[in-house]
Amino acid sequence: MATIRPFKAFRPINGIEQCFSCLPYDVFEEEEVREIIKRNPNTFLKVTRSDADISDPSYEDVYQKAKENLDDFISRGCLIEEDKPYIYIYRETWKGASQTGFFATFSISEYDEGIIKKHELTRKEKEEDRTKHIVTLKAQTGPVFLSFKSFPKAKEITNKIIENTEILYCFYDENNVKHELWRIQNENDMAQIEHIFSNIDYLYIVDGHHRAASSSRAQKILKEQDTNYTNEKPYNYFMAVAFPHDELRILPYNRIVKDLNNLTKEEFLERLSEHFEVEEAPCSPYSPENMHNFGMYLDKHWYKLRFKTTGNLDPVKNLDVQILQDFVLDPILSIKDPRSDSRIHFIGGIRGLKELEKWVDEKGWKVAFSMYPTQMDQLFEIADNNKIMPPKSTWFEPKLRSGLLINKFD
Repeated sequence: MATIRPFKAFRPINGIEQCFSCLPYDVFEEEEVREIIKRNPNTFLKVTRSDADISDPSYEDVYQKAKENLDDFISRGCLIEEDKPYIYIYRETWKGASQTGFFATFSISEYDEGIIKKHELTRKEKEEDRTKHIVTLKAQTGPVFLSFKSFPKAKEITNKIIENTEILYCFYDENNVKHELWRIQNENDMAQIEHIFSNIDYLYIVDGHHRAASSSRAQKILKEQDTNYTNEKPYNYFMAVAFPHDELRILPYNRIVKDLNNLTKEEFLERLSEHFEVEEAPCSPYSPENMHNFGMYLDKHWYKLRFKTTGNLDPVKNLDVQILQDFVLDPILSIKDPRSDSRIHFIGGIRGLKELEKWVDEKGWKVAFSMYPTQMDQLFEIADNNKIMPPKSTWFEPKLRSGLLINKFD
């Protein structure tokens, strides 16, 4: 069973939620954040990316700076505290499709026990960064993106609450995503949601593995520091939004490679033909329409690659991103570790196929691969088998906003 818990949030005062909230901390480069802060001094990026808000080079404690900025937003009335704990309904609408989920807090002990499942490895330095951020601020500032296997009862109560509840926020962001947030006032509705989740066997992390892992690490530190510890302390839970799986949209995570590993174009195509049927793409640019098909942009031409082997591969080996790694990137192009090799670059599907052409035609990279998106049932199968996906397997859109709700511990 999964536990969902109301929380007493801090939130932006009505009227500033659009300019105050922001995309997740890790989708920005530092210089980009500096420009945003310069244009908008009331952006929540000053809390999530305080490294870009330090003008004094002698000021080294980015976490203390984040705490100062959070405290400043509270003292100036930009952030207000709710009168009691609530569960919220959060809807994002983009390009005609909506995803509607439950915005609340979820059990760290259930994350540690594997009831909340993961499918990615985390990097130690990123974990340490967000752990220090949580411990210093005594707050979680960005929600984890969760999913559960959809069932009718969850959607029924969501629709009922939306119909009978006054909306708290409604705005469009810089990417034309519509964000809507409802605060559930009715205690019976919240109790019903808690009951619904008690019948859910597993939750799945879709995005935010580092935020979840850091919340778990921070919980252990804060518990050790707390002389009045109880199981009810808010740091025993992490802030997240849980969506039904059939409303989520996974985009491809495309690949670009710097060179052909000293092969000529002809030699490279010949090596590819050992495991792929290689033909001219039916359109330009080309996005694969089925699993085990790939688009390839090389020398101003689009090709279609069809993987020849369709045997009983295990769930990870069956992923298109793993097939590309096992049969192209590693044996032909000598990219052994895509996490660290500077000869490979990853581009989220939201940026389109023209971005791949741009890197090859204008930036001097040699070959690009357009991918078929990983499917939710593949993610579930891998997580259920306690396996790990290769890096950059999924790109979910739209992203969750940070700064709409904050889970503060003191």
